[in-house]
Amino acid sequence: MQVIDLVTKLNLQVFSGNNGLDREVNTGYVSDLLSDVMGNSEAGSVWITLQTHKNTMAIASLRDLAAIILVNSQEPEEDTAEQSNEEGIPILGTTLPTFEITGKLYDLLKK
Repeated sequence: MQVIDLVTKLNLQVFSGNNGLDREVNTGYVSDLLSDVMGNSEAGSVWITLQTHKNTMAIASLRDLAAIILVNSQEPEEDTAEQSNEEGIPILGTTLPTFEITGKLYDLLKK
């Protein structure tokens, strides 16, 4: 499944990183602790978080994540969105809380 498929099926907003919408999604990872994501996420993961600062892009790039989903109507900071565009790692958004979007992502990826 590609990131663009998640955007469509989960009704996600694309904030930045449009040129990475064709990235392959293998799994998801949910955490707001950067060191946890850095140590435990897998390449190709979609990271679900409420963190909006630029350090998220450093972790996403380091771990070769497919995309980031921001929950609870959060929006990326301007420099975060700029880095997302440079790296080609999409930052997506939803109004849903973490629990709900995680369940929906899990259901999609397990089909």
